Amino acid sequence: MSEIAALSPTILFRHFDRLLAIPRGSGNEAEAREYVLSWAREKGWDTRTDAVGNVVVAVPATPGHEAAPTVVLQGHLDIVCEKHSHVGHDFRRDPIPAWVDGDLIRTRGTTLGADNGIGVAAAMAVAEDPEAVHGPLELLFTIDEETGMTGAFGLQGDMLRGRVMLNLDSEDEGTLFVGCAGGGDSILHLPVTRTPAPPDARRFEVSVSGLKGGHSGLDIDKNRGNALKILARALVFAAPGDGLGIASLNGGSKRNAIPREARAVVFVPGSLAPSFEARVGEFAGVMRTELGAADPGLEIRVSETTASDLPVAGSGTLLRLLLALPHGPLATSSEFPGLVQTSTNLAIVTLEGNECQVVCNSRSFIGTAMEAVRQGIRAAAELAGGTADLVGQYPGWRPNLDSPVLQVCRETWRKVSGREALVTAIHAGLECGVIGERVPGMDMVSFGPDIRGAHSPDEHVSVSSTGRFYGYLKAVLLRLA
Repeated sequence: MSEIAALSPTILFRHFDRLLAIPRGSGNEAEAREYVLSWAREKGWDTRTDAVGNVVVAVPATPGHEAAPTVVLQGHLDIVCEKHSHVGHDFRRDPIPAWVDGDLIRTRGTTLGADNGIGVAAAMAVAEDPEAVHGPLELLFTIDEETGMTGAFGLQGDMLRGRVMLNLDSEDEGTLFVGCAGGGDSILHLPVTRTPAPPDARRFEVSVSGLKGGHSGLDIDKNRGNALKILARALVFAAPGDGLGIASLNGGSKRNAIPREARAVVFVPGSLAPSFEARVGEFAGVMRTELGAADPGLEIRVSETTASDLPVAGSGTLLRLLLALPHGPLATSSEFPGLVQTSTNLAIVTLEGNECQVVCNSRSFIGTAMEAVRQGIRAAAELAGGTADLVGQYPGWRPNLDSPVLQVCRETWRKVSGREALVTAIHAGLECGVIGERVPGMDMVSFGPDIRGAHSPDEHVSVSSTGRFYGYLKAVLLRLA
């Protein structure tokens, strides 16, 4: 038995350990789905799989509790696949390199997939736990949550019989989430032409690395650096004016992750070249002061290179676009003090051939506010001579503080912990908003254990918190039964 499978509660961590060995990046959930289906078949439980690949496992009630309302336990099978650039991990084939560090489960340079592997494992564990008491359960495992909520959007209302749902995809023990932000993407297309470099120009590679990154919703208010923003600022700082020519510029890899790394190859005019490296170094000091303890690992490196791509004509326009695009919190909530209401993430830039593509991911609890942000992003693209496609919109989840299941969850937390639960909304795109649209009348609450660094290689989960979360889940199901 592995060190993770031996952790307590073993009935949960045994499933999580197995999921760590299964490649399950978004769009590649087939093996994880089969693991769930095979497990359910061994138990003799009915299963349903829909056209998009979502799975429902129907779990009979504990004897004597057959008349209790059916409760849906919901999580998603896929994970975010992020790693440090120097880590040779293949998410399509390799198991997650997880290890136990005291009370934490960590990885070696990759995302852990505790988001949402812990939630999936908990649902499977409580279904087979002989000590758990519950009414009829439906375990709903969706696909492709992290890159567009394809599974939730494809869910048909008749897939589920239950109208009470516990979403197990949150990351703060003792917090009950009753609402979430909606979101949408903006994909910018900027046509570029290549032009010969000035004969006296020198070529430099500039890279930004060492940043924490993180979840573009949960971590957007933590003052962490955005590698793309920092790179654009460094280039303008070191070579002001329009003389600099960009041959390549790439950074970020996931729409819902704050970019941790970015790099560019640039042609620097002869008049600016002698001081270029020193100016980049000076700017690195400026950024370390700005970021402070929020992101202390920043590294900006510069070196001459022999890269052969031609520079982009009008490179200054591209840099000004990256400087103009918004990133970070834009408004806070009036209902939940301190909660970000509206934000946007400058997520990905790829410059290849004759086009530069930029992806921004925006979120808000108010649909019109999110659309205003995306219209502004589109306007910036058009001013730079490009276009923008506004895609991937999904609804938010409006809080209902009179929810019956919320009252059960609050009372149960008070009983098991002796404290009041924090009731709030989350600036992230839980599937509850979409599922609530697909299944009218669904009464929902979301909770989970302490998971930190989701969507980044720093992702880790607390073992003791997971144990308490699992005990709380059992207590809630007992009350609902």
